[in-house]
Amino acid sequence: MKNFKRLETRLIHSGEPDPRIGGAVSMPVFQSAMFEYAGETSYHDLKYIRLNNTPNHLALHQKLAALENGEAALVTASGMAAISTSLLTVLSAGDHLLVQDCLYGGTHDFITRDFAAFGLSFDFIDGDDPDSWERKLRRETRAIYVETMTNPLLQVADLKAVVEFARANNLISMIDNTFASPVNFRPPEWGFDLSLHSCTKYLNGHSDIVAGAVIGRADLVERIKHRLDHLGGALDPHACFLLHRGMKTLAVRVNYQNRSASAIAQFLEQHGAVARVNYPGLKSHSRYQRVCELFDGTGGMLSFELTGGREAARQFIERTTLPIIAPSLGGVETLLTQPALTSHAGLSTEDRESLGITDSLIRASIGIEATDEIIEDFAQALEAVG
Repeated sequence: MKNFKRLETRLIHSGEPDPRIGGAVSMPVFQSAMFEYAGETSYHDLKYIRLNNTPNHLALHQKLAALENGEAALVTASGMAAISTSLLTVLSAGDHLLVQDCLYGGTHDFITRDFAAFGLSFDFIDGDDPDSWERKLRRETRAIYVETMTNPLLQVADLKAVVEFARANNLISMIDNTFASPVNFRPPEWGFDLSLHSCTKYLNGHSDIVAGAVIGRADLVERIKHRLDHLGGALDPHACFLLHRGMKTLAVRVNYQNRSASAIAQFLEQHGAVARVNYPGLKSHSRYQRVCELFDGTGGMLSFELTGGREAARQFIERTTLPIIAPSLGGVETLLTQPALTSHAGLSTEDRESLGITDSLIRASIGIEATDEIIEDFAQALEAVG
């Protein structure tokens, strides 16, 4: 397979059939549940949709691995399928996980509510305090799990220390790279064993499918594939086609969203009605220097609080006209949501507040609309509630 130098080129050409199937420039949809037996000796190699190895799956696996310079990749039916299956593969009954204390709500719920039934235990760690991790390490600890940029406060853990700590203690290092996308951060290049994605978000980019991905060490990806084969979290071939198509514009979309979100964050930070802005690209971010060292771009996600509190946040959201009020993120359209009511609704009020997720917090996923129009709309909404 030809190696392409730049990510922008790999997005277009890596994993594509060679020769092209029937001369088709676009990858066809192989809408067949099963394929003829071709002498496979392993159950996991039989060509079958549930085994995630049809031509549509394989093209995606090669492209995804190339994007982050991982050894292998695997697509799944959702981001949570990627996360839960990976955790249930690297951990067995009696094992222990170290996990960052500010997580996507679905991941938080899975760990806090479902781990016990599998005989698994965990401890939350402060991703910004490596000196404290040793105290929570156990003989049965097997992995450490963090997020590239946390949801929804956009914190950035000491990611280099995570890799070093994992290697020193023979742990598997796992990271949810959804918020950054491979355009801004590629975990395998920094030594992470597994990079996890909700492809629903930036990788697909068009808010029309749900999918997930696992990228990283070939031996771990193979084990996760075997577990996924049994759990059944397969991605449908047509969803594979849409993800494959959406990924080709990833660099164009994300680079624009990086610039747009940065300009919007600066506008919000200077506005008198805004109490706080969480965005890694701001010099006021507590780990701005770390962000500059790690990332190629600072992303399209930001969150903020208004000086007027919860009621002002509600009014602001109602008075905006351009964004869509909806959960999820990473699409071409700008989305607004209150995490306390959506992504983190499963957490108790006490747990949310302890993490700094207030009822007045607004999260924005910046799309690819004209930046000045988004700012104008935010400005009129802020003036109305200010």
